[in-house]
Amino acid sequence: MAGEMAFAGHNRRFFESTRGRLVTLLRQAGRTVDELAQPLGLTDNAIRAHLISLERDGLVRQEGVRRRGGIGKPASTYALTEDAEGLFPKTYAELLRQLLSLLHERLGPDELESVLRALAKRLAEGHRSTGTPIERVAAATEYLGELGGLAEWSPTEDGYRISGCSCPLAAILPSNPQACQLAELLLSEITGLATTEHCQKHPPRCEFDLVIPTN
Repeated sequence: MAGEMAFAGHNRRFFESTRGRLVTLLRQAGRTVDELAQPLGLTDNAIRAHLISLERDGLVRQEGVRRRGGIGKPASTYALTEDAEGLFPKTYAELLRQLLSLLHERLGPDELESVLRALAKRLAEGHRSTGTPIERVAAATEYLGELGGLAEWSPTEDGYRISGCSCPLAAILPSNPQACQLAELLLSEITGLATTEHCQKHPPRCEFDLVIPTN
């Protein structure tokens, strides 16, 4: 498919280009032409030309329409396709996919959780923060970005929520839901906070609630 041709030649220069910056913006959230034009400093027509090209490559799709303030002509919103996630690095996706499948086949639930917990502890080494809860949550969110995801944190009544615009382990979902459990354990290890995942599996979107102890 056309999208696969685009993926094959991508590199850092792509993300420094206008189309690459546009793709990065759309990875965060669906946007209208005007919402893309403003941060990029381009005209609406220039943005439309790039969107047409990205749609042709199978990387962008029209998501819906939005009417600001209930007045004016509705504006189309654009979002990345699931295939576009292939543009972003997903290290050793096939290896991890097969490894998790094998562990799931060979181990019972308790044994599998023990292995995932040990793996989370190893991954967390060098990324744990000794700062305040908010500093630890910020460090964990940054690490998700280093793994290839795109996430942000926000305060909640009981602590914090880490929400991912895209999942760093998307390449192995939804056939391996253990990946979300691994991410949950990893965030708990880094932050030292009780963590619960509420991830959307298809399309993959991360969401984790981290609770600050009351005593």
